[in-house]
Amino acid sequence: MSNETWHDDDHLFASLTKALHEAEAVPPSFVESGKAVFAWSTIDAELADLTYDSELFAPELVDAVRSQDASLRALTYATAELTIELEITGDAVLGQILPPQPGAVTIYVSIGPESEAPIDEMGFFAVRPVPRSAFRLRCATTSGLDIKTGFIAPPNSPHR
Repeated sequence: MSNETWHDDDHLFASLTKALHEAEAVPPSFVESGKAVFAWSTIDAELADLTYDSELFAPELVDAVRSQDASLRALTYATAELTIELEITGDAVLGQILPPQPGAVTIYVSIGPESEAPIDEMGFFAVRPVPRSAFRLRCATTSGLDIKTGFIAPPNSPHR
């Protein structure tokens, strides 16, 4: 706020109106995140439940790992038909779907273009590099399963 003095009410109201409009402005990254959450391209995919997150279930290990400059985060998502196991390292998101089957994983990021990686016959896939913004995965198998994860905060994110 400035130390400006106002000599008339019109100038004061104009300044207040400008300040209110600036405070109401929505950051573009927030708008893009909202669009990604409600993307219609994944409406038919089943949302997997987060059943394990190493940061939530073993925070003392996370602090120890971070102090050694080697970060590893493990996550598990599950539905009745499929389990998605993930390890997020410094340079990749490594995953496996169980039961193993081939397919493709699509990476949706909150800011930026989506990308795709193959899932091999053993159910393994790798995404490189690790997305810099929040992301979600959609695993589509050749057997017809279509499963997506919730959004995952990237490493070193203040929202983790």
